[in-house]
Amino acid sequence: MVDYKVVVEAAWIVRDVESVDDAMSVAISEAGKRLNPKMDYVEVEVGATFCPFCGEPFDSVFVVANTGIVGLLLEMKVFNAENKEHAERIAKKEIGKALKDVPLKVIDITEIV
Repeated sequence: MVDYKVVVEAAWIVRDVESVDDAMSVAISEAGKRLNPKMDYVEVEVGATFCPFCGEPFDSVFVVANTGIVGLLLEMKVFNAENKEHAERIAKKEIGKALKDVPLKVIDITEIV
């Protein structure tokens, strides 16, 4: 059995925000409330998107009409998984239970040495 670090991307929608900073703060706060206290081992942060023209990263946040979509990165360690696919299924199941109706996509799986 092997241990893995799994990073999952989540699309978080926030309403009634005035700015990009507000959207990021509200998204992280809401996700944290739904994950804690049972899943306090999941780290939450705002993801990065790369500019298609210059290649520079910027925060994955877009706000229109006081409604924002925030790309969150959720990172957790999965212990004693049979393989990468097994670790992916475990992470999506655990995070998905806490974040119902939130689109999730696994973006990275790294073996922990």
